[in-house]
Amino acid sequence: MPTTPDFERMLRGASLRVTRPRVAVLTAVRDHPHADTDSIIGAVRTELGEVSHQAIYDVLRALTAAGLVRRIQPSGSVARYESRVGDNHHHVVCRTCGAIADVDCAVGPAPCLTASNDQGFVIEEAEVIYWGLCPDCAVEPRS
Repeated sequence: MPTTPDFERMLRGASLRVTRPRVAVLTAVRDHPHADTDSIIGAVRTELGEVSHQAIYDVLRALTAAGLVRRIQPSGSVARYESRVGDNHHHVVCRTCGAIADVDCAVGPAPCLTASNDQGFVIEEAEVIYWGLCPDCAVEPRS
């Protein structure tokens, strides 16, 4: 599990300045996988005190552009962030409560799936979202 010195090295390696908000956002994303922006803001404010929404949005945008965090947005959901990057994994989403979990690559090396017709594109990544019911929702009686 990455630590603050690891995050500092990661930021420098991505040619980003090391700032307290950036380290705090990386920590929040690591500690709360698939968190939405409001949850990340809450975690960062717990650690640093008052930090503006815009500052957190700017940090998330910079970290995503640098490839240090991954932004996902399942249909019907707000954007979520995770620190697991670079492996082209997928997600499973509960239709009832919205819980999200990681699923390793479906088959073979990235991009995991071979398109039946790539339309001339050079495919670099596949994004797969499995939908269903999480264990808690699957055992609750449906009404």
